[in-house]
Amino acid sequence: MSYIALYRKWRPADFDEIKGQDAIVRTLRNQIVYNRIGHAYLFCGTRGTGKTSIAKLFAKAVNCQHPIDGSPCNECPSCRSINNQSSLDVYEIDAASNNGVDHIRELREQVQYSPVEGRYKVYIIDEVHMLSSGAFNALLKTLEEPPSYVIFILATTEKHKIPVTILSRCQKYDFKRISIDTITGHLVSLMEKEGIPAEEKALRYIARAADGSMRDALSLLDQCISFYLNQTLTYENVLEVLGTVDTAVFSQLLRQILAKDTVSVLSLIDQIVAEGRELSQFLADFLWYLRNLLILKDQTGAEDSLDLSAETIAALREEASMTTTTTLLRFIQVLSDLSGQLRGATQKRILLEVGFIRLCTPQMDSDALSLAERLRELENRLENGDFPVSSPAVSSAVSHKEVSPKEPSLSPEEQTRLLESRFSPAEAADLKKIAANWKKIVAATDMPMQRFLKAADPVVSDDSSLIRLLFHAEDHMAQSYFEQNHQQNLKVLSDMVAEQTGKTVQFECMSRTQVPSGQANCIDLSKIHHTIIYE
Repeated sequence: MSYIALYRKWRPADFDEIKGQDAIVRTLRNQIVYNRIGHAYLFCGTRGTGKTSIAKLFAKAVNCQHPIDGSPCNECPSCRSINNQSSLDVYEIDAASNNGVDHIRELREQVQYSPVEGRYKVYIIDEVHMLSSGAFNALLKTLEEPPSYVIFILATTEKHKIPVTILSRCQKYDFKRISIDTITGHLVSLMEKEGIPAEEKALRYIARAADGSMRDALSLLDQCISFYLNQTLTYENVLEVLGTVDTAVFSQLLRQILAKDTVSVLSLIDQIVAEGRELSQFLADFLWYLRNLLILKDQTGAEDSLDLSAETIAALREEASMTTTTTLLRFIQVLSDLSGQLRGATQKRILLEVGFIRLCTPQMDSDALSLAERLRELENRLENGDFPVSSPAVSSAVSHKEVSPKEPSLSPEEQTRLLESRFSPAEAADLKKIAANWKKIVAATDMPMQRFLKAADPVVSDDSSLIRLLFHAEDHMAQSYFEQNHQQNLKVLSDMVAEQTGKTVQFECMSRTQVPSGQANCIDLSKIHHTIIYE
């Protein structure tokens, strides 16, 4: 016999096996016990919460010859025929493919005939919201006054699409999402029956990933078991199969964002991509992580509302103390918008990287939360003395002293003449070619190198054969990008220059405050760009 998926193999056989819908189960069982069975029911709720399973059990129970406390016995001929899907009294209709008026007219003709072997004919119409307007209208009269032996059970995931005329004729039951504890307990029990060893932590993660759907949980579990057949299912195995990451990575990522270490953040994203993780799932999990931080930050006694261990909550409290509510709200807002953009995006990695760069640099945004974050940073810097107050004379002297290293005192034309006088004609021609193509070279690089390269001034001094990338003191993030990956990033830049100009040069990066004395009038290739190309 071919393999049967877990959610089909372990479909509930009686009401006692239904998990997470106790109120609905108790109500339906009472109706059977006290013979108060209605003629039309509407089961509403998200996918995988038991709507179809309970509908089939109810159909079996109302026709059962020996019900036990309102639950089917599964032994009588009626129960066995329904279990074998050979009963002529229970009809399952898919409204997605039978949604026309003609299909409902056929149903109305069938309703006239009495049950074959049971007491009731039960019509289960799944995804009933897919019926057309004409089909709904054709169903109205039959649904309101069906024969005494007919029961309609309508199931839908989108109750708002059902006409009010249909809603008013049915008993409505809202199926809630199943809790993580309930799903985990069911998975543990199921794995024991299957004889497959598994860590409870792994099963709990699957339960959380299922988002309240038992069927989704069983499908994910089936997938994980198949990947690690004949092995113990561990937490790490589940993370690998589902393409997700451990919370320790989120902790590391948050600390890097708070430190505004863009290079490390991008490096971590690169590592996640290299490991084949699903970026949308990674973003969704990180958003959930920030949500937990926000709850712990602002709510007293919120531990009970979080499905986390005491150790995890202690670690989250430590990280929540490192940031502010405004910052967390900004992070969640930016990443929520990004999550919507990722759904239909073809370049998910680029969007993800840009989104995390925005988290590290609030000055890129001008919304209220970003402005509040920037204001908080300025207040912190003032409190820590990062902006020393000095007299106007001293400020003027400092400003005057820093003019020469920040901006060359020579005009572009003078720098061009200086270039020709300092270097041989062949060397000057090579440097002119690089200067003329500098913007094209920068545009050909990938992000984030392109962004950081625009913050640098390429200069050539008279005592060096290297081209230096000079950064302002406040551009420490751009400079650190090249310094932390010195060999790789500068080699990429050198290869790009060779590709655009045919000339091989070496680069080094330096802060303007590190420029040797006597070299203030260095030749800035980007400043003489226009002079070169229009000669």
